[in-house]
This record gives sequence, structure tokens and C-alpha cells, in this order.
Amino acid sequence: CMNYMFPASYAWGNFSVLAVGIWAIVQRDSLDAIMMFLTGLLLTVLTDIIHISVFYPPNNYLTDEKRFSAGMAIFSLVLKPVSCYLVYRMYRERGGE
Repeated sequence: CMNYMFPASYAWGNFSVLAVGIWAIVQRDSLDAIMMFLTGLLLTVLTDIIHISVFYPPNNYLTDEKRFSAGMAIFSLVLKPVSCYLVYRMYRERGGE
């Protein structure tokens, strides 16, 4: 999101999942909120892979800012399965099957 390397859909997708995540944390008794958050996280894993693979610039156009932005996007993608696991455990604690 930092260097306009990825399209606006990358930012909108991740920030909307973040908003649903805040909603899921605030409403502790809602299974729908946590399920929507888990579904959104899984969906953004797929869309992040597509965005990074399609919009990654070639080496001769790769500045330090773009390299850092891509590194943070890849780091976020690597951490999302851990987040999915933790959200799934939260779903199970709230009574989900």
C-alpha cells in the first residue's frame, strides 16, 4: 500500500478485513463476525498471492521503496496463515463447530 506498487484493490481488501477483524474482537458473542473475519482472511491470502505475482515489478524498475513495500506485503502474506489459525481457535472457543 505504501508505494502505489499494488492497485487500490489490494489496500481495500486488506483494510476491509481489518475492519471486520475489529468488529469480531469487539463483539465477543458473535459467531457471524468471527466467521466473516476468518473467511475474509482466507480470501485475502488468495488475492494477495495474485496481487504480488502479477504486480511485482521487474528488477530494473525495483527501487528501495518498492522493494520494502513488496517485502512488507510478502511478510504480511506469510503471517496470514498464523492469523487464520488463531482466528479459527477463537471461533472454536466461542462455540463454533
